[in-house]
Amino acid sequence: MEPIYRSQFTVSITDCDCFGRLKPSAIMSMMQQAAADQYEILDLSWKELAKKDLFWAIIRQKVLVTQLPVSGQRITVETWPGTTSRVAYPRSTIGYDEQGRELFRSISLWVLMDIRTRAMVLPDHSGISLPGYVRGDELSLPRSLGIRHLNGSTVRQVMYSELDMNSHMNNTRYLDWAADLLPSFFHKEHPIKEFTINYFSEARESEQIQLQYELTPEGQLLVEGLRSVPENSTDHTRVFAIQASYV
Repeated sequence: MEPIYRSQFTVSITDCDCFGRLKPSAIMSMMQQAAADQYEILDLSWKELAKKDLFWAIIRQKVLVTQLPVSGQRITVETWPGTTSRVAYPRSTIGYDEQGRELFRSISLWVLMDIRTRAMVLPDHSGISLPGYVRGDELSLPRSLGIRHLNGSTVRQVMYSELDMNSHMNNTRYLDWAADLLPSFFHKEHPIKEFTINYFSEARESEQIQLQYELTPEGQLLVEGLRSVPENSTDHTRVFAIQASYV
């Protein structure tokens, strides 16, 4: 099979913000859908993995935005798996406009999780083999974001509409939470140009997540998503971290 999978998308008005530009979370949705379509061809879909008590999850993702697409624009998305590491399955994705100009590109780390225990299953123990491909223009792997103590603070609750088929908040919704920390007049003048997300643990329905955040003078939004953990709990305090840069 051709290692690079291509999908076509048309930007709908529901994918756009109030300025007619594709929301960054919608970029992530497109990339996730393209990956899911390729996994379907490889017999590694959500349905097939569920038979093995496994599911796909993303633990880190980095996205560079050259130009935000607009409503009605047609986009070609290319995606391909990289070389599997001891822990994760890297995946590269690039989006192009109708003239073949790059709009965005991404590198993400996918892992396999046990449906019942919610623990990570290493590739060597999963029985899942994913052929990797190196084209030569892949981004470097997304880095780990260390914990930061930030000035702003608010709380959000995980709602039913934010859950996905794995019964946790979908990875694309975290970026919506971050975007909502800034007013529309900021987004109008400062479109996003780059973001990195680390996912540390699942956000479950009805959970209260504390968002600590700060916008630096350089136009970089830093966000920490934290949960309150009882003293004897085995849960993780950190849920996610985001570092987003704006024009």
